[in-house]
Amino acid sequence: MKHIVCFHLYNDYSGSPKVLKMVLEGMLRKGHRVDLVTSRGGVLDELQGTPGFSIHHCPYRFSRHHAVTMVRYAWAQTATFLMALRWALSRNTVFYINTLLPVGPALAGRLTGKRVVYHYHENAFVKGRFYRLLAAAMQRLAHEIICVSGYQASFLTKTEKVTVVPNALPKDFVEKLRPDVEAAFERKTVLMLSSLKAYKGTKEFIELAQRMPEYRFVLVINDKQENIDRYLADNNLLHEGAGAGNLTIYARQSDVTAFYNDASVVVTLTNPRLAIETFGLTTLEAMTAGLPVIVPTQGGIAEMVSDGCNGFKTDVAHLDRIEAQLRQLLGARALYARMAEHALECSHEYDVSHTATRIDKILG
Repeated sequence: MKHIVCFHLYNDYSGSPKVLKMVLEGMLRKGHRVDLVTSRGGVLDELQGTPGFSIHHCPYRFSRHHAVTMVRYAWAQTATFLMALRWALSRNTVFYINTLLPVGPALAGRLTGKRVVYHYHENAFVKGRFYRLLAAAMQRLAHEIICVSGYQASFLTKTEKVTVVPNALPKDFVEKLRPDVEAAFERKTVLMLSSLKAYKGTKEFIELAQRMPEYRFVLVINDKQENIDRYLADNNLLHEGAGAGNLTIYARQSDVTAFYNDASVVVTLTNPRLAIETFGLTTLEAMTAGLPVIVPTQGGIAEMVSDGCNGFKTDVAHLDRIEAQLRQLLGARALYARMAEHALECSHEYDVSHTATRIDKILG
């Protein structure tokens, strides 16, 4: 039995904590003991009460002001470094670092002789100097690095002890999905799950809704309603589309399965000139629901899609092309059915039990 001490700074309902929750559930089922250090208020809180699991909270949250975020981040590194020292004398203990951000506990792990394993979700090399520094620290501190795609791993100078393990979905999530090709085609609904970051394509999605009033558009934003309202107002989007009859915007959701069950197509409009997706968790969720997808042409997310088979790969800069592809999909029943079936078939390649077993072996 292993003792896994896991560190994840920002606990919300985005992709990396969802994947972490799935991995930790797998470790607990195998009888390992897990201590988790994270912030409050997200999907990881749902693990509380599980036998063998303990959660330790550290204060960390983002701010609209970069300087404030950096001060909070620096404090979180100090706090988690000190918290990590409580396991300094523990034997058979591995430090499992989720994302690049918790560099403090990774350093503490090295100083106390612990095995340090990073689960690397970002692509630091397209996110700016600060993330590149964190990636350099990871490559010096980690005994092993888990990457989520071959694209992501290709940027690392470290080549030994780097393993690609694609993400998967937890069984309880998959069991809530209801793939139904005929019903999905009739719904004529375009779904996007996103955040308020500029590169995520919120403005472009609202523009698509304006261009295509005959179809229904649903946007789920991983943030509080007050922040969404401010963002829409600051960008003059309230009048331009947020109140349109064919567009509905939802704030952060703890369970998004109902949105997939009510959709026809799922789009990801990340701008590759600003950021590149290392993996497409919402794309995998969509395909598991039997839905065709439209994704960017670059990154780990593009590795998941065969263009014209289970979806389309199109740059958000070509919004006219994306509009045409949506009309093509939602207007041709046979084409839609073929692509939906291929999407569901492709999702079977990302099996949760296989993912959990591989990560268990890496954690040693």
